[in-house]
Amino acid sequence: MIYLVAAIAAMAGFLFGFDEGVIAGAEAGLNKTFTMSPLIEGFMTAAVPLGALAGAVIAGRLADRFGRRRVLLGAAVIFFLGSLLASIAPSVTVLTIARLVLGIAIGVAGMVAPLYISETSDARRRGGLVATYQLAITIGIVVAYLVDYLLEALGWRWMFACGTVPAVVLFAGSLILPESPRWLALKGHAEQARGVLMRLREGDATVCEAELAGIAGTAQTPQGRWRDLASRKVRPAAVAALGLYLLQQLSGINAVIYYAPEIFKSTGFESDSAAVLATVGVGAVNVVMTVVAMRLVDRLGRRKLLFIGLTGAVLSLLTIAAVAAWGGAGWAFVSAIALMAYIGAFAVSLGPVPHIMMSEVFPLALRSMGMGIASVANWGCNFLVVLLFPVALGAFGIGGVMLFFAVVCALGLLFTLRRVPETRGVSLEEIEQRLDEGRLLEGRSG
Repeated sequence: MIYLVAAIAAMAGFLFGFDEGVIAGAEAGLNKTFTMSPLIEGFMTAAVPLGALAGAVIAGRLADRFGRRRVLLGAAVIFFLGSLLASIAPSVTVLTIARLVLGIAIGVAGMVAPLYISETSDARRRGGLVATYQLAITIGIVVAYLVDYLLEALGWRWMFACGTVPAVVLFAGSLILPESPRWLALKGHAEQARGVLMRLREGDATVCEAELAGIAGTAQTPQGRWRDLASRKVRPAAVAALGLYLLQQLSGINAVIYYAPEIFKSTGFESDSAAVLATVGVGAVNVVMTVVAMRLVDRLGRRKLLFIGLTGAVLSLLTIAAVAAWGGAGWAFVSAIALMAYIGAFAVSLGPVPHIMMSEVFPLALRSMGMGIASVANWGCNFLVVLLFPVALGAFGIGGVMLFFAVVCALGLLFTLRRVPETRGVSLEEIEQRLDEGRLLEGRSG
């Protein structure tokens, strides 16, 4: 049952990935249909993360008031409407509005889906299950790239229209999901929480009652306030969650995803179709390495994956920068390999771990608000990176931009060493107890 719950909730990630990736192949057609300056093009592309920023602001309160399941249903409806509007947009203005709408849905679902998966999972499998959200993002991206490649002759409108299909799947799937047992307990519905847990734990009454006892203890905590997130007790959790999300965006991943074909052309690929096809390869690597991360995150732990991935990202980005500065058309294959290595390194570390960590480290009474604030930081950085990437590319070239991203990843190694706790195999209630006792950063391994 728990795997079905995680798979359906992760459909929100698929929609996120699809709407993020589809713009890469649609860009060439959009430039033929509409006249756009680099700044207008950047804003139209960055409208999704800007809308997601707005969605993240309201997601925490919505999830606390209406429950995790109902918010996912609402997000599916918004996804559908945004995709439909984008496919029929008569102007850049309408297309930008459509992408803002899509962004709102992504911002809401991107916070609520990992929260929901985390609150329905057991401690032993939680990391891998929450990582299904990131896996779904990567699958959505590669499907979008394939759609772009296959529908190139039909045009960008059909590419955007395809986004309505997974939106319908998410809505239909969410209708059969149970509500989060921890949200039910927080709202005083103890018997309903027990019933849901019995379904999720396959009728194991002993496990269910032990888990309910821990949930009941944390659910009695009064509802938190925004200012509590800055309290001395909660600050280590907030720093870890916000810091990892800032690193996730400033490492350059979304600039690479959105503008992958242009990056390939900048480093030696000559045709649009060859660049898009190479981008499909990038998406495939992203999927495969995210599956690897899912297998390892509950074995090696969150911190070890971060150390491994960030080291690989630094080396890959420095290689791309060097090829851009001193290579040429004959070195295109080197940049392609380095870019895929960067994607692989990201996929085993900064891809899934921030989503997992965000859903784990905050106490129950502040979990929705804390995840909302972390998501706001995430999407704010996403918007700025995607908006400014075309401008930075023109000013500093691909080498200079990749060098900046490499420096950020190097700083991420230091941040992981000093500020990221290890939560592998620890229940949400025990993590909250450690936070309450000022021990969140103790006992770190790796």
